[in-house]
Parts: sequence; C-alpha cells; structure tokens
Amino acid sequence: MQQTDHAQAMADRFRELVEEAGDSLSDNHYEELKLIIEAGLDAALIENMDDIAAQLNKLAAGIQKNAKFFDRK
Repeated sequence: MQQTDHAQAMADRFRELVEEAGDSLSDNHYEELKLIIEAGLDAALIENMDDIAAQLNKLAAGIQKNAKFFDRK
C-alpha cells in the first residue's frame, strides 16, 4: 500500500510540473504513470528482499555450522 501512495504522490508532482509549464495530459496518462512508478518501486523492493533473503540464508548456514561445532561431544 505504501508503494501505491508513493507512486500517486510522484504522479501528482509530475502533473504539477506539467501544468506549471502550461501543458496538460489526460487523467489516463497520469494513471498509467502511477502504475509504471508503482511497478518500478515493487521491482526495487523485491530485489532488496532477495538480497536480504540471501544474507539470511548465509547467516543461517553460519549458525548451523557453529552449532555443529558446539554440539560435538
């Protein structure tokens, strides 16, 4: 939901800039811009989550390795 709100704010700001320049676009264009921005934000978030997952997997492997060391009797 946060990405949607942020994408809307970015599209609204772009609309302001376009209108300040004396131009205009249809509402459909701004809606499409919002969707494009939201898709970009989602892609960046997924990429970041993939990086975090890889770090967690590496950490888990290290913990497991250390646990085996301390589990020796």
